[in-house]
Amino acid sequence: MTQLTHFDEQGASRMVDVSNKEITDRIAIAHAKITMKPDTFRLVMDKKIQKGDVFEVARVAGIMAAKQTFAIIPMCHPLNLTSVKIDYKNNSVDTIEIFSEVRVTGKTGVEMEAINAASVCAITIYDMCKSVDKEMVISDIHLVKKSGGKSGTFIFDKNSI
Repeated sequence: MTQLTHFDEQGASRMVDVSNKEITDRIAIAHAKITMKPDTFRLVMDKKIQKGDVFEVARVAGIMAAKQTFAIIPMCHPLNLTSVKIDYKNNSVDTIEIFSEVRVTGKTGVEMEAINAASVCAITIYDMCKSVDKEMVISDIHLVKKSGGKSGTFIFDKNSI
């Protein structure tokens, strides 16, 4: 049976001790998606949302979220991230996909930082557009890939769910 690392032998919560872990380059990529009305999508793409450039504000929010993950996810370690990138793809109709890539050279991974970045980016897009579309849907938040550390490389397989 797999032991959950955030609990000790008595079942008490704990932050994992990474003192003896090897320092490696670690990368995580996460995904989130936001779907909106086509009219809203056009406003975003044409940079006509009153609050400003939706993509750039959301990108900054995602970067800030990655850097602060330890402050909101109880068992996350504070990390000196070396890079956070946010990229967007769209279907030209109603959906924006968000990809966050987070890097660190350290003793613990950055999966939570990448997931947090993509999620907050999507939430920020919602916040900036909610005055014209309250029916937007944020979905498909998941880890796409991670590398580094003892467990090596993981690549998301959508057929496994």
